[in-house]
Amino acid sequence: MTDQQHSDTAARQEWMGLMARAPEPAIMELWDAVAERPVFDWLRKPEIGGVMVRGRTGATGAPFNLGEVTVTRCSVVLQDGAVGHGYVQGRSKAKAEVAAVIDAMMQTPAAEVIRATIIDPLKRREQTARTARAAKAAATKVEFFTMARGED
Repeated sequence: MTDQQHSDTAARQEWMGLMARAPEPAIMELWDAVAERPVFDWLRKPEIGGVMVRGRTGATGAPFNLGEVTVTRCSVVLQDGAVGHGYVQGRSKAKAEVAAVIDAMMQTPAAEVIRATIIDPLKRREQTARTARAAKAAATKVEFFTMARGED
């Protein structure tokens, strides 16, 4: 795999992960602001299923089955041939459809418009939420120290 292909794959993983993590109301609100929506055909209509989530103790231990998670997936193809896939946690067929169409649009000349109107605002929203969560956790931090009693 060339460096360019690796870079493209990493970028696609980033925006697909961002859409999968985004709250449905946020992604739908941004999608409503898109003026020119493409015509598409289904490769796979939205379908609901389950996947097994695996974990590791301490991130390095032996893998174990943590449990099942409900996911919705779909695939679309735009008229220009761009294929998009959407995988989202939960049972939202509408969110999976929007994620798939956005994924396909990010592979077309419309990518910069979609990045500016959907991807970048979702990134900022996610970063704001992380910062707020970190600040809330930091507020509960307890500093332990030992006081010298002067009894030598």
